[in-house]
Amino acid sequence: MPLPLTPPVQPMLATSADAIPTTSDLLFEPKWDGYRCLVFRDGSEVVLQSRGGKPLNRYFPEVEAALRGSALPDRVVLDGELVVSLDGRLDFDALTERIHPAASRVALLSERTPAGFVAFDLLALGDEVLLDRPTSDRRAALEDVITPSGALHLTPCTGDVELARRWFGLFEGAGLDGVVGKAAGGAYLPGKRAMVKVKHARTAECVVAGLRWHKDTEPGTAAGSLLLGLHDDAGVLHHVGVVGSFKAAERRSLAEELTPLITDGEHPWVGHSDERRTPGGTNRWRKESDWTPLTPERVLEVSYSQTEGAAPARLRHNGQFRRWRPDRDAASCRYDQLDQPARYDLAAVLRGEVRKAR
Repeated sequence: MPLPLTPPVQPMLATSADAIPTTSDLLFEPKWDGYRCLVFRDGSEVVLQSRGGKPLNRYFPEVEAALRGSALPDRVVLDGELVVSLDGRLDFDALTERIHPAASRVALLSERTPAGFVAFDLLALGDEVLLDRPTSDRRAALEDVITPSGALHLTPCTGDVELARRWFGLFEGAGLDGVVGKAAGGAYLPGKRAMVKVKHARTAECVVAGLRWHKDTEPGTAAGSLLLGLHDDAGVLHHVGVVGSFKAAERRSLAEELTPLITDGEHPWVGHSDERRTPGGTNRWRKESDWTPLTPERVLEVSYSQTEGAAPARLRHNGQFRRWRPDRDAASCRYDQLDQPARYDLAAVLRGEVRKAR
């Protein structure tokens, strides 16, 4: 008998908030920084569905196998997140590398950087669709059907606002992204922004040292993204991330404003063989990632959520443009301004514990 819910199913989404709500009718969970994934299990058949409705099985064969062999009910639909953990911390870069067109590379990475599935909602069980049931009821049923083991995890959950605030501060050290709140009496609404999310946000002043032209326009007419840099303690400029998401008029204005800075001369990211991080190169899809060097003298302020990787670190996600900083000298834009959260034990997060890592 087929499942009562079949893919694709749109996941329920969240709206952003500046602070954790103080209302008493919410259930809070850590916000996992991974790939949203819905799991459909019908006996020996397991389908992993992305947020956009696409199958993920080919990229995460070890998760499919683990869920097939787990103690999950034979017929169940779950909502959750695919994550990769390295050295006791979520590693978004390692997770991103798993989306690769080469089957041989996928097979290698499934052993080298295996992913796990963190379940946080139950959408169907047996012949019953649970979408209309309150969040509190779905959570209780989820706890009944999930036996965490191996690649299968159950996200912590609390109705205590103060505990959620402590999670927000501590769990970031394990690579988590913030806190999510769900109405305890609310239904699961596919495709609707019926949850609230509170993410970490910080600002930094970065050097603009390059740009990429917008892909849908002639080169030189519209900026697609700006390439950001920060100096290390030795004064070496490293590529730290990008800022984009500009409106069409802003792209044209940026192209006009930054074109005079285009250089084919000496540049800190061109022609150097040391260990500095630079943009460009070939990405996992074997496509050249072209960029245009700019004289690194302009400074802008960006907002960002977290950093990623060993020193010199980089922004985990694209930065968001805030404003130009003509008052800042490019040489003063250094790594020491980045806020690094204290380390936290990922295993403790999965147990819902609030204690700092050793």
